[in-house]
Amino acid sequence: MLLHLSTWPEVDDYLTRSQGLILPIGSTEQHGPTGLIGTDAICAEAIAHGVGDATQALVGPTINVGMALHHTAFPGSISLRPSTLILVIRDYLVSLTKAGFRQFFFINGHGGNVATLKAAFSESYAVLSDLPIPGGDRVQCQVANWYMCGSVYRLAKELYGSEEGSHATPSEVALTQYVYPDSIKTAYLDPNVPSGYPIYSAAEFRRCYPDGRMGSNPALATPDHGRQLYELAVKDLSRQYLEFVTST
Repeated sequence: MLLHLSTWPEVDDYLTRSQGLILPIGSTEQHGPTGLIGTDAICAEAIAHGVGDATQALVGPTINVGMALHHTAFPGSISLRPSTLILVIRDYLVSLTKAGFRQFFFINGHGGNVATLKAAFSESYAVLSDLPIPGGDRVQCQVANWYMCGSVYRLAKELYGSEEGSHATPSEVALTQYVYPDSIKTAYLDPNVPSGYPIYSAAEFRRCYPDGRMGSNPALATPDHGRQLYELAVKDLSRQYLEFVTST
């Protein structure tokens, strides 16, 4: 059940059964010469929809733009500042809490979002506790990174070994290939891909990682790998979501 394809009476009825909501969040940023710019949002959205179907949970609209300032030296990348993303998350949570939701399960596709999401949760808890919203002091949030699911991580290492890398990875590219098989891209990839440099400014990132990859070889990706990764992520995160909403 998707929030944006529902009517308000349908959402009202859902709230009589559950106060849980799944929110996919990703990023709009470069993913190397062959990775789609929307990779992080595509992965989070597809998996969130799968988890929603498996658990009969309501899924909110995807937050497509995240904290990706270090990628903005590459054309097409869009970023919110951490302070802006905190306010976006806070406004989402205030609106949804007023409606009756209390448990928010963020399925995340971008590592750069994690620190800001956790800060946003802390700020939102404080704000909601001070507002005259019934149940505002009982709101709970959890972030689940699909790429860190144990089964997903193990399969990625089995398939790609050290060539999984840490950005524009074959695992995330494979998932986008599964979701959008008509948008598979190919290009020459230099086998000497850099890794291990710390992340500072966007300009420094591009100097260190000229084609956008960080130790990865996305040429290894296939749509069938993406299907396997998708199924594992949906299974693992469905279990995590149900544990989360039944823990209180």
